[in-house]
Amino acid sequence: MDHKNTDIPIIKKLYELYKLFYKYSALFPKKDKHTLGAKCEMYIIVTLELLLETSCAYRDEKLALIKKANAKFDTLKLFIRLLKDLNIIDSKKYLELQKQIQEIGRMLGGWQRSLN
Repeated sequence: MDHKNTDIPIIKKLYELYKLFYKYSALFPKKDKHTLGAKCEMYIIVTLELLLETSCAYRDEKLALIKKANAKFDTLKLFIRLLKDLNIIDSKKYLELQKQIQEIGRMLGGWQRSLN
């Protein structure tokens, strides 16, 4: 990561979340890896793309992009909880993901409030 936008703390955090999720998803059963695992991966990537887009956008476009990123991130949180409830990941891995997710959620909320 060497682009100026990747220095943004929330983008660094999402990058780290992706790396952690990627490591855990390698342990998923095959059917779960290609369904719920792939969905979670996609939502992390889409959120990351939206935040990168937000960081480059004009001020009047930022709020709409952040709201969209927030919606994608909320969906990701639901899917990750589902991974735990279906016993695809254990509680320890879930808590590790959850710790990062909560921090990213706070940062996302803060960014959104700063634009309102």
